[in-house]
This record gives sequence, structure tokens and C-alpha cells, in this order.
Amino acid sequence: MNAIYLDCFSGISGNMLLGAFLQAGVPREYLEAELHKVIPPEEFQLQVATVSKNGIQAEYVEVKVSGETLFHPLMPHFHEHEHNHEHVHGHGHGREHEHEHEQEHAHGTAHSHEHRTLADIRRMIVDSALSDRVKKRSIAIFTCLAEAEGKIHGRLVDEVHFHEVGATDSIVDIIGTALALEYLEIDKVFVSRVNTGSGLVECAHGTMMVPAPATAELLRGFPFYHRGEEKELTTPTGAAVIHALAEFAENLPMDFQPEKIAYGAGFWDLKAPNVLRIYFGEYQGRREQKRYVLETNIDDMNPQDYGYVYECLLEAGALDVWTSPIFMKKNRPATALSVLVDEEHKEICGDIIFRETTSIGLRVVPVEQRREAMRRTAMVGTPYGEVSCKISAYKGHIVSLSAEYEDCRRLAKEQGVPLKKVRQAALAELSRRLGEN
Repeated sequence: MNAIYLDCFSGISGNMLLGAFLQAGVPREYLEAELHKVIPPEEFQLQVATVSKNGIQAEYVEVKVSGETLFHPLMPHFHEHEHNHEHVHGHGHGREHEHEHEQEHAHGTAHSHEHRTLADIRRMIVDSALSDRVKKRSIAIFTCLAEAEGKIHGRLVDEVHFHEVGATDSIVDIIGTALALEYLEIDKVFVSRVNTGSGLVECAHGTMMVPAPATAELLRGFPFYHRGEEKELTTPTGAAVIHALAEFAENLPMDFQPEKIAYGAGFWDLKAPNVLRIYFGEYQGRREQKRYVLETNIDDMNPQDYGYVYECLLEAGALDVWTSPIFMKKNRPATALSVLVDEEHKEICGDIIFRETTSIGLRVVPVEQRREAMRRTAMVGTPYGEVSCKISAYKGHIVSLSAEYEDCRRLAKEQGVPLKKVRQAALAELSRRLGEN
């Protein structure tokens, strides 16, 4: 399958992504034509230039919104016909912040952005003529942003009003990223550790720390750090793309064969080049670690002890544990204990079975193949409270949605409603957000 590896040694933002995709061969004309299915041509214009970042040639992208004047003194001079990507040396190219609460661009524009809700943006995307996969990826990224901002500001997701993220330029960044992935037929996205930058940044809510609260929330579950000057290197838009679409890999995956490398320029001129490096190539699939099923039949053990055995095995590294009722010789009722393990934990789990059960022998059965869906979690608001849900995807398509049992159980008791009602409300809200209603 086609895959990319996002090397975020100097952060990641929406315009850095678009710049790298353009350098990798996504036609500017294609992006503009597809984006016009959502945003009228008169509302924006893509401005592109090839810039030098510490000697590295990178593509810089700026979205020129109708009526705004770009007058940052350090911006490169754009010509009306930029298709040849004039070579210029950039001194601070890009947007400093993309927070949903920002009222202005870092490059100095003082225009107001239209405020939009997640429902407004979802409707724009769903009603467009974009492909289903582009719609789903775009909505997934925006939903991640809304969930992060809602959690930070104590609002329900649909009550979050996007400002900067809801503005035309950021809609272009997000949908443009989904379009580029579609054009290049990318099925898998890997991401390195993320350099967020550090220090403080001014915004509409006052002085904020870097990473911004939304960025930090979106990067939960992904390793991130800060290195270099005190600048904001990773924006909420870049973090949302990672949260919605990517899987962490410390280095290039073993079965990933890079065929092309492209660079998207960021805002800053730093000691290290402020670029996003993207590797493009073929991913053959993860080499499966060898797995086994340990099996034993037990007919003389106290049933109360099975719960304890489960705990011991799972704590020791078992991937799964289950029991099945069986009948043994002379039609004697018994229990089959099965434990899925990898090579590393096979021995210790076998020891636990002998130590904690009455078994005097077990079978070790190699597992020839095991396929897994990618999983991520999302918090959704319901009339009864927030529920953690799991989204599972296989080959780029969502295959399963589930609500966390313990959350549903707790809310059902607190609110005095049936557990199934809480679960149904959570799944209905999650499906609605994903645009699958």
C-alpha cells in the first residue's frame, strides 16, 4: 500500500503539509479545482513559492482570502502567476498560529474571520461533490479539533465556535490535506515524535503556553518534545491531522520503502530548517511478531479462581485470555482455558498456567496470521454525560464503533437510566460526527 512518514523534527502545520504535498507532485490546479467544490473560487487563492530554509528547497503555501491584504514585511513577494514557483529566500514564511481562538494571522492581516460551528463545516463538506473518502478524512480532522477545543473550554462539541480553524484558509489546509492523500492514493500515515516548540504565544485569550492547549490535547498518545528556539512549531491543525489519521513510528517502519522525499516550509527561520519532511513510498505491512495460543482443558478447578488467573495472565503480558465450556471423556463438564501470547511472553504465561491452575499439561499452537484494525478513541457528549468511544478502521475504512462499557455503566447509575440508552446515545452522536448518518 502507498504510505507516508511525517518527519516532524521542526513541527507540523497545515500549510507545511500542503507545501510538501505540492513538492511531491500533487498538481496545484487539482487542489484548487477540488477545493472549489466546497469554497467558491472568488473566496480564496492559493499562493505558492519555492523558498530556501537553511539551504533546503521547500514549498511554501499561503491562502489568499478575498479581501485580505498580506503585508507582513518578511513575506516573499508573490506574483499573480506562480505556477513556475519562483525561487525566493524566505524569512518567516507561514502562519504563526492556527488556534481556533485566533482573530488574526501571524503575518499581520487584520480582517475578521467568519465564525463557524462544526455542524456548519460538516454540512459544507457533506453537501459538496468531494469523494466520500475525502469527506470522511476532512470531517474526522475537524471533529478532532472540535473535541479538543470543547474539552479545553468546557463546551459541548457542537457549541464550539471555530474562528481561525473555521476560516477559509484553515478549511483549505484541512480539506487540501485530505485531497492530497486521495490524489497520491495514500492508505497509511506514520508520524515521528513531534517537536512542538516551546515558550509563550499571544492569542485572543491572552498569553498561552506552547504547545497550545488544543495542540497538547490532540497529541495525547503521541510522543512529543521541544527542542531549539522558543517558537510555536506545531499548530492545532497539524496536530489534528496526526490525531485523526496517523500512527506513531519512532523511525521509518521496517517494511516501508521510501521512494520520494518532499519538504513543506514553515513560518520561522531557525538554526535548524523549519520544514516538514515527508517520506513517500510503499508499505508492505508490518512483519507480524510470532504469536501462539496456549490451551489446556481443566475439569477439577474452583470456578472462582478463573478471574484471578485472568488477571495474572493479562498483567504478565498475555494479549487475550478466554474460557469455553467443554465436555471431556465420560461426558464430564470442563473448561477450556486459552491464552493468546507473543514469543516474548510465551514462557512466563505458561508458568502461570501451571502455577495457578490445576492443569498438568498444555498445548502450544502457533498462530499463522493475525490482522488488526487501527483503533483510536474519542470523547463524545450525550444528554447523560461524556462517554469514551472506540473507532476502529481497516484499510482506511471505519469498520466498528463502540462505547466504553465502564463509562456507560457509571452514567446509567448516576442518571438512573438504562445502560443501553446511554450506549445508544453515545454511538448515535459519534456516528453523526463522523458523517455516517
